[in-house]
Amino acid sequence: MKITDSVLLVLKGCAMGMADVVPGVSGGTIAFISGIYEELIDSIRRVDATALKLLVRLRFGELWRHVNGSFLFCVLLGIAIAIFSLARLMTYLLEHHPIEIWSFFFGLIIASALLVARQVGHWNWRTVAAFAVGAAAAWWITVASPTETPNDWWFVMLSGAIAICAMILPGISGAFILLLLGKYQYIMQAVVDLNIPVMAIFVVGAAAGIVSFSHLLSWLLKHWHDLTVSVLMGFMVGSLNKVWPWKEPVETYLDSHGELQPLVERNITPGHFEALYDKPSLLAQAVLLCIVGFLTIYGIELLARIIVKKREA
Repeated sequence: MKITDSVLLVLKGCAMGMADVVPGVSGGTIAFISGIYEELIDSIRRVDATALKLLVRLRFGELWRHVNGSFLFCVLLGIAIAIFSLARLMTYLLEHHPIEIWSFFFGLIIASALLVARQVGHWNWRTVAAFAVGAAAAWWITVASPTETPNDWWFVMLSGAIAICAMILPGISGAFILLLLGKYQYIMQAVVDLNIPVMAIFVVGAAAGIVSFSHLLSWLLKHWHDLTVSVLMGFMVGSLNKVWPWKEPVETYLDSHGELQPLVERNITPGHFEALYDKPSLLAQAVLLCIVGFLTIYGIELLARIIVKKREA
């Protein structure tokens, strides 16, 4: 792999990591629009029985090639860099400039969905129905209320498996899934307390979930490409409900620091927002940043086209 390709993959991983630290935004969306989604799923899928045999036999070179190690390393490195370096910045922006940042992501997701639509070879009643199912599922996830769930080891493992699968689906946040499962605060507290048994069970569930789910998703993309992409596009469109900039809390929860945070929110108009909170809705700034987010995605797509043309020349 060339150095320029490695650097580009690290940057794409950074973009995924940035999305992962934003509630309601999926790193899978960034992987999709940056053109590495299918290779990422296929590379994860290669962590299989063959990989385990190579590991046991200490044939590390063959193992590295089998799992597409160079690709995975660059992407994971970028994700780690972004999470550790940008989490504080994103937290600051979400706390002090929520309308602006959510507007930016609103435009980003709209443009992403339109670009993903181009990957559907033939639009017909099946692909439209698949899109509608994906949009309805994502919309329901964003409005569903969390339930009381057990803290038993099997449910913690199940939560890890479901959350990690959500993280690689465009438009769905794994952290939000944990909230719906009633395990977000429990897992966060386990991290704060360094509760190794709980963390280990969660990680095992996450590892099993992403490997098994990647096999299914890879198979679907190869055998039912248009239907699968249509569902994924629906997820992205349905998730727009989550990133609408003006909201009113309906239900709240206490985070790991004992602070009250919104759990279920209702979308409201900018005018209602001003009347409810007695502060400006920042409508002009929101529209501008929505456009910036929209154009950013098309800028990335244009850059990708230029790079491909240079390689083919």
